[in-house]
Amino acid sequence: MRLPLLPPSELGAEQRPLYDDMRKGIETTFKGFTAIDRAGQLIGPWNPWIRFSRFGGPVWELVKSLSSSPSLPKPVREIAILVTGAHFHSAYEIYAHVLVAELRGIPDDKIATIIAGQRPGDLTREEAVAYDLASALVSGGTLPALTYQQAVGLFGEEGTAEFIYLVGLYCMVSVTLNGFDVPVPEAAESR
Repeated sequence: MRLPLLPPSELGAEQRPLYDDMRKGIETTFKGFTAIDRAGQLIGPWNPWIRFSRFGGPVWELVKSLSSSPSLPKPVREIAILVTGAHFHSAYEIYAHVLVAELRGIPDDKIATIIAGQRPGDLTREEAVAYDLASALVSGGTLPALTYQQAVGLFGEEGTAEFIYLVGLYCMVSVTLNGFDVPVPEAAESR
């Protein structure tokens, strides 16, 4: 870990309102994994975002925008996030979203195959399009027209835009986690 956790008592004037908003958002939206330690310190990507609030504040606004009233089905969102986290080998991202995917009803064998960087053979049509779309986006280059058309056919133009922005956000989350060497919480390592 390259950045020590920032205790709430040491927050600066710009950091305090962001911390309060992040903590509230974490407690209401991000369930199933550890994002706040017992001392009230934010872990995962939130620690770097709060420490460098000039950058973290706008990222947090995007997180909130993509988390409030999403149009995509929850399993589709989780497949997108898992494909992205697996592509970047982002330990905290994978830890958190394996737990969320389980809560969303995605079977463990599908999750394990996705985080191994492979496409499960038993995906539903929506899951298959989500996997293919996320895989194409993280691979770089222009999204193939057929993949885009399939996504628009299933999720609509607005839903496809939401998906593309979601993958872009989680690319940033993964790079942040990897760049600052953010670990999986100690209690989760024994899982």
